[in-house]
Amino acid sequence: MTLEQAREKLAKYGQGHVLKYYGELSQKERQSLLDQIEATDMSILEACRHREELTRKGKITPLKAMQLQEIEACRESFTATGLEVIRQGKVGAVLLAGGMGTRLGSDDPKGMYNVGITKELYIFQCLIHNLMDVVRQAEKWIHLFVMTSEKNHDATAAFLKEHGYFGYKEEFVHFFKQEMAAATDYQGRIYLEDKGRLSTSPNGNGGWFSSMKNNGLLDFVQKQGIEWLNVFAVDNVLQRIADPCFIGATIQKNCVVGAKVVRKNAPDEKVGVMCLEDGRPSIVEYYELTRELMNARDENGEPAYNFGVILNYLFHEKELENMMTSRMPLHVVEKKIPYLNDAGEFVNPQEPNGYKYESLVLDMIHQLESCLPFEVERNREFAPIKNRTGVDSVESARALLQANGVEL
Repeated sequence: MTLEQAREKLAKYGQGHVLKYYGELSQKERQSLLDQIEATDMSILEACRHREELTRKGKITPLKAMQLQEIEACRESFTATGLEVIRQGKVGAVLLAGGMGTRLGSDDPKGMYNVGITKELYIFQCLIHNLMDVVRQAEKWIHLFVMTSEKNHDATAAFLKEHGYFGYKEEFVHFFKQEMAAATDYQGRIYLEDKGRLSTSPNGNGGWFSSMKNNGLLDFVQKQGIEWLNVFAVDNVLQRIADPCFIGATIQKNCVVGAKVVRKNAPDEKVGVMCLEDGRPSIVEYYELTRELMNARDENGEPAYNFGVILNYLFHEKELENMMTSRMPLHVVEKKIPYLNDAGEFVNPQEPNGYKYESLVLDMIHQLESCLPFEVERNREFAPIKNRTGVDSVESARALLQANGVEL
């Protein structure tokens, strides 16, 4: 992109101020800024003026989950179906690992955090070992796609290579960077994080498939004949990945997406819950749950919205391709955004000062016709690490790992 082309694009969206310091930059810095301007989707910025409309929910009704008793009764059949498609090379795994370990007191990528006590045991190591269980069971390697971010890509790739991918075959590990979205003030004006760089943040966990596609991996997926992608978050060290029983159940029930869920431990637990929204599968975030929904009961007297998602989903790849023909819904999230003020001084705000723009997995699910909520035992598959201590912490995850026989 030339300077003139950049000016034209910025003028179209009222963002001309981002070139304020262009004359002070080196040639390399100028080119970097022009490249960033070219890559940035500025059409989304108008969304901040319609923020309230974007968050409106439709009519919420219950969506029944496949519960443990039914799963256990059909486990042999489900597992056989799942193993068959894995052995045919039709299943891939996608690890969402773009985050940093800041809340854990680490400056490294979150997956590099050591949860061991008497020995080293990294989050990445736990996840790969869980995936290796299925590789051994199926006697078939599964392609693992690792989504990083521009902040942690080099460190993540180097760490996994240095540790020999914890026993995973290198040729089956593929990295791609998550796309970034501009961060703005409350009027939709893009912040600068330094004189030659727009302030950006990852485009949300719903951006993983478009990021795969734009990084050239969709061609690889198609060439390999991969039909199902199991997407999972980096922070749950107990989760089962490419679980044959889960895959088989989703296929046998003719659903185009499966969602692993756990029974909530309290009505107000901070997990999104599976539901129907205007008759289509959806997820209501915990902060959107009204008291009425929390207290609603089904025909058996059980809580009607009782199954929380754990960010472990199985998507039919062709359905995702179809979804990409239209724009994903956008979430405008209020955040604290470091920026340069009008005097060119760096400011690290203590309070929210603008918006970040994200797409979310829950919206991907809502665009699909059918979803199987698949219950798992929370003490065997749900050990999220979000904090250093307390609920969903390093402490609680260590206790659950030990309870499941993992040596720390």
